[in-house]
Amino acid sequence: MIQNYIEYWSKLTVFNATATRKQYWTAYIINAILIWFYGILTHQSQYLVNGHYEVAGNTNSVIFGLLLILIWIANFTIRARRLHDSNHSNWWLLISIIPVLGTIWLFVLLLMPTVENQRWPLNQSQIQ
Repeated sequence: MIQNYIEYWSKLTVFNATATRKQYWTAYIINAILIWFYGILTHQSQYLVNGHYEVAGNTNSVIFGLLLILIWIANFTIRARRLHDSNHSNWWLLISIIPVLGTIWLFVLLLMPTVENQRWPLNQSQIQ
């Protein structure tokens, strides 16, 4: 499990490989937990006022924002690899532009099982 998370960060810029469901969901769940803990520990949730986030100019907020940007980039690339594993093009990521239905469709695509003999034969673990 930890090896999958280490690969998630070390393969940050790899698009031409695949990622299994376990590799994808391990990273996704660990990131969700870490973001939640960081937000609670640094009191980032205190900036939610009347349903809208207030912008805070403190160091914790800047670090939290940079962390979220970095995780977004890493999630973008692992989603592309996950789509490759189910023999879909990473262009399917654009389906999430469509409100609600696009997000649901992308979620379903990310749940699809591995397809053998796909166009991208290497798993992220096999790339140096």
